Amino acid sequence: MKGSPIFRGAATALITPLTRDGVDFNAFGRLIDWQIAEGIDALVIAGTTGEGSTLTDEEHRESIRFAVERTAGRVPVIAGTGSNDTDYAISLSKYACEAGADALLVVTPYYNKATQKGLVAMFTAIADAVSKPIILYNVPSRTGVNIEPATYAALADHPNIAAIKEANGNISKIVETAALVGDKLDIYSGNDDQIVPILSMGGQGVISVLSNVLPAKTSELCHRFFRGDAAGSARMQCELLPLINALFCEVNPIPVKAAMAAMGWCENYLRLPLTPMEEAHWQTLRALMAQQGLSV
Repeated sequence: MKGSPIFRGAATALITPLTRDGVDFNAFGRLIDWQIAEGIDALVIAGTTGEGSTLTDEEHRESIRFAVERTAGRVPVIAGTGSNDTDYAISLSKYACEAGADALLVVTPYYNKATQKGLVAMFTAIADAVSKPIILYNVPSRTGVNIEPATYAALADHPNIAAIKEANGNISKIVETAALVGDKLDIYSGNDDQIVPILSMGGQGVISVLSNVLPAKTSELCHRFFRGDAAGSARMQCELLPLINALFCEVNPIPVKAAMAAMGWCENYLRLPLTPMEEAHWQTLRALMAQQGLSV
């Protein structure tokens, strides 16, 4: 199963358009089509940004199925199927494979957490059960557990474990991981403010929140680096940093949902415990979006 990367460039961790009545699939379809038209390299469905943790099981599965059908092979679809319940993660992952997802994004267990031994056992159990490649998702700021470099190395030989979405924010640990796993696991940045540093370590791209609002520019940042223009890519990273910071000034996806609603893609509706963005923060984000030529 391993070989060429699942994608190279920018994958949007796509918002899920919601209303009080559920998922707005009309808006979802328009959003998918726009992202692809703008040149995005892949789409991640029902991840953190897609509020996967508060979708019902039916909504989660239907969102994956719908995205696969709407995308129709134009770009890879990566389904968020992680859970702190390993049996549920296996069930959802199997469904995503059957629905035609190209890959799975599987987060570390949250709340009940795990030892490093437990992480190896959990990821192995999921990988043994599926037919599509898995991207391991490490985001300790949200889950309370970190995947250590040695743990990545212990998982790297599994044929169904293909890549890492690394959002631990610790570049030194990412360098250590790259040294240990070599070309056995592809590395994607999970933080928009660290795209170029991770590309410089051989990373294959980013799973991005920023690309919800700027898909073409986020993809171009990556591909400029791949074309050999590291300096130009770094300039773009620095230019976009204020907007990136504003998109994370409150818990993701609160700011990006406000931004996408202002751009006309969805309602600014979030499920509790998430609440709409504070007005002062929104005014800052709105001004930075305007600087990027986004209509708000």
